[in-house]
Amino acid sequence: MNWVALTKKEQLDQIKNDDSNETILIFKHSTRCSISSMALNRLERSWKTSEIAISTYLLDLISYRELSSQIEKEFGVYHESPQLILIKNGKAIYDASHMAISYNDIKQNI
Repeated sequence: MNWVALTKKEQLDQIKNDDSNETILIFKHSTRCSISSMALNRLERSWKTSEIAISTYLLDLISYRELSSQIEKEFGVYHESPQLILIKNGKAIYDASHMAISYNDIKQNI
């Protein structure tokens, strides 16, 4: 996967205001949590770039907790960790957390 580090509110503003009809993936990852590491690893092992071509953002929750709070506020998705959110045209269209994060579910919701 080609992760873009989500580190600035300006990036979040760009995601929110994106009207290209592209789906954007945000993965909220706690670098101190083994469940989060397992969910991220499982997703990365399953990912097939040839099947899904979307922008993927990785948010380090320990370093950028305020961005996670902003995501909750902007997209109306209650914070969990780990958490995956799909955004399209500035709106959350799908979210999953913990072991419910699934490559096949992402494919179905794009």
